[in-house]
Amino acid sequence: MTPVRTDGWPAWPPPPTAEQRERLLRVLDGGQWGATQGTETETFAAAFADSVGAAHGVCTVNGTVGLFLALRALGVRPGDEVVVPAYTFVASATAVVLAGAAPVVADVTDTLHLDPAEVDRLAGPRTRAVMPVHLAGAPADTEALREVAARRGLAVVEDAAQAHGASRHGRPAGTLGDAACFSFQSSKAMTAGEGGVVVTGERRVYERLWSLHNVGRTLGGGWYDHPELGWNLRMTEFQSAVLHPQLPLLDAQIDHREARAATLARALEPVEGLEPVPDPPGTTRHTRHLMMLRYDGAAFGGRPKADFVAAMAAEGVPLDAGYRSLSREPSLTPYAVRTGPCPVAEAAEESVVWVRQPMLMADDRAMGQIAEAARVVGERFRR
Repeated sequence: MTPVRTDGWPAWPPPPTAEQRERLLRVLDGGQWGATQGTETETFAAAFADSVGAAHGVCTVNGTVGLFLALRALGVRPGDEVVVPAYTFVASATAVVLAGAAPVVADVTDTLHLDPAEVDRLAGPRTRAVMPVHLAGAPADTEALREVAARRGLAVVEDAAQAHGASRHGRPAGTLGDAACFSFQSSKAMTAGEGGVVVTGERRVYERLWSLHNVGRTLGGGWYDHPELGWNLRMTEFQSAVLHPQLPLLDAQIDHREARAATLARALEPVEGLEPVPDPPGTTRHTRHLMMLRYDGAAFGGRPKADFVAAMAAEGVPLDAGYRSLSREPSLTPYAVRTGPCPVAEAAEESVVWVRQPMLMADDRAMGQIAEAARVVGERFRR
């Protein structure tokens, strides 16, 4: 039987540009490859921060380390607690552990973003921060979370790994908390294979970030002056050379994915048992790192999600099965505290599938084929 789609899908990252090649060769030939030697990383950090409306940026080796740096810069210490959502990549929680603190895993709303009411319920006397994750490219309800944080004296660290270019009520991701962390890992909207950046609007936080990622040095201080403990967590000039030319391309790529997501949502309307997960109210710019779909096995002959994902792959549509709820993550058990049942996140583990970013870089015909494959699989499962 011929699959519904026999064509491939767009590659990610896109092909390199002439400017990326030129910048890379300039760094290579210049011999100043480290961030403390050249100017590429400092220039890119400032440009990225400016692009999201933040005053300061510090580039680092990856997004997970960025979260660790932000937590430490905002005063999280060993013995403290940080509230994280249950439906997220495990690195959101492991960054808390890296900072010596304990992750408190809270359930999510129907949009699969951190539930402010759960944060309020779970925060205790040792809680020092809350980490909303801007899942799939849509910002979490930071207004409600900041209200809880202000009342309880908590810092707000945005995990914006999937949200380059996103906004909420017209405010960009990266300006919705005390600090925000973006990832440049290979699947992200901007990528250098690895890498990350932390942005903040506060000079005090920026100086702490800069010191912590640069072995405890201070801005303007001597090379061998280390007033505090820090680490070498700097990005290289090569990564910055690859990243900087991607900034002006980002908006058009987001527009393309948004248009394809709208096409796919319309194409799925007649397909029983498969519908988009709603965006958080207040989303004004969704980057569509993922388009999340809720799978109802009852409409597909009672078959589990794993069967559906396998059948779609056989039709040439490789969906992703998504996250395991952190409430069920055994590696966190020795570290997490007050992690009770998370019914919404645990249900999502069983029912949510993803259309990844590269697939949304295809054309409208491809979106129709995703819906057609789901229809064909549904008919087969119901026989």
